[in-house]
Amino acid sequence: METETLNAAGIAAAYDFSVWSLFVRADFIVKAVMIVLIVASIWCWAIIFEKVRRLRRLNVDASTFEDRFWSGGSLDDLYDNMGAQPRDPMSAVFSAAMREWRRSAETGYGGGSVAVGSSLMERIGRVMDVTVSREIERVERQLTILASTGSTAPFIGLFGTVWGIMNSFQAISITKNTSLAVVAPGIAEALFATALGLVAAIPAVVAYNKISKDVDRYAARLDDFANEFSAIISRQLEGRD
Repeated sequence: METETLNAAGIAAAYDFSVWSLFVRADFIVKAVMIVLIVASIWCWAIIFEKVRRLRRLNVDASTFEDRFWSGGSLDDLYDNMGAQPRDPMSAVFSAAMREWRRSAETGYGGGSVAVGSSLMERIGRVMDVTVSREIERVERQLTILASTGSTAPFIGLFGTVWGIMNSFQAISITKNTSLAVVAPGIAEALFATALGLVAAIPAVVAYNKISKDVDRYAARLDDFANEFSAIISRQLEGRD
């Protein structure tokens, strides 16, 4: 027992099992796998921070716009003050609807028949739906990277693990020695590749699920506003008839 303990201590002293040492000593293929996983992890964290920050800002901007929208002021003045470039998706939905509304006024619509009013409401509703879809698509951009990383990173790490273990068996075959000193370095590198795969995958999956739910809630918020604004326009059309 003492001999095995001394041998293990000697191996630990002879080989440095720090993270940097495992990376430097790794086989070319295993090292390439590690680099891919490290880059994927950094990329995912950058996306996570950007999406969390952007969703927080979008919700704040939406609340600010809703306060102005429901303040009782003129919608035409609100539209004129926004300018040609809305700040946030909710403002973009409002701007698209007001633009279509004004175009109808410029073409001479002044109330007209029920059919004409229904056609105008359909156009406004379609414009708002397209705007909501476009804005949500922009918010969701790069989320697929999180999903892809979460689903593929463990398998990429597993590939590095299998390759590292194969190298350990080759070392045993060449040296005709099954001691821990021969097997330990390759196995340690292989397990490190597995760990990197999990480090990249777990945050990506958790963040993807959380951010996707936040985006869905924000999309529902835009849809609710579009429906409320459609109701307001419909009442104004009824008042013109």
